[in-house]
Amino acid sequence: MSQIRFENVHQRFRVIRERPDTLREVFVRIFQHQKNYHLFEALKGISFSIENGEVLGIIGRNGSGKSTTLKIIAGVYRPTAGKVTVNGRVAALIELGAGFHGDLTGRENIVINGLILGLTRRQIKECEERIIEFAELGDFIDTPVKQYSSGMFMRLGFSIATEVDPDILLIDEILAVGDEAFQEKCHQRIQEFLKRGKTIVFVSHSMESVKQLCTRAILLNEGNLVADGTPDEVYTKYGEILEPSLGKKLEVLC
Repeated sequence: MSQIRFENVHQRFRVIRERPDTLREVFVRIFQHQKNYHLFEALKGISFSIENGEVLGIIGRNGSGKSTTLKIIAGVYRPTAGKVTVNGRVAALIELGAGFHGDLTGRENIVINGLILGLTRRQIKECEERIIEFAELGDFIDTPVKQYSSGMFMRLGFSIATEVDPDILLIDEILAVGDEAFQEKCHQRIQEFLKRGKTIVFVSHSMESVKQLCTRAILLNEGNLVADGTPDEVYTKYGEILEPSLGKKLEVLC
């Protein structure tokens, strides 16, 4: 059984047009049956599966549906149509500060995030010091997280997500945040996950990062899945979409 499966998945959002400024404009739109929004289809019937222990990279231009796909796997969005199956505990690093309460301290947010991920208070207590040590926040761990920098958010979020031992780890581009030394720690932690056979889904614009971490990649373009294969094969196709001449260069490099 696949650990993650998308079957003809569509995701649509309402995009609000200009709001009426007066009550008269509101009534005019109501009586004339005018809608103040249009539908945007972020995903257009995509299908793929990810096996246990696979490391999948998702690439594509901005607005192609990459982050939407991750959020569906994480349960943030429910697909408009189609079927999504996810087997196992999911930890997601999608947006800086996502899942954190700004008025609570880093230590208190560790507890909240652990409970959300299905851990008991005893399990959270057992891993709390390891999370704090890895995050390297020092005394800031007892400071409200609304005072954190983007790098501090990333360190704490990554530490929690990887210490709670998820079956599936979702990573968006946020690993680009933080100093070089901590990024190296993150890559080492991910390598440990790979050795333990965890499933990882990784979104990035970095060709080298996807090649280094992923065994397979898919390419999304305007909500469609247009390529599925090795990172080298998919990046060649990506280059053809961006610019035909770039595609030829990538083919030579690969």
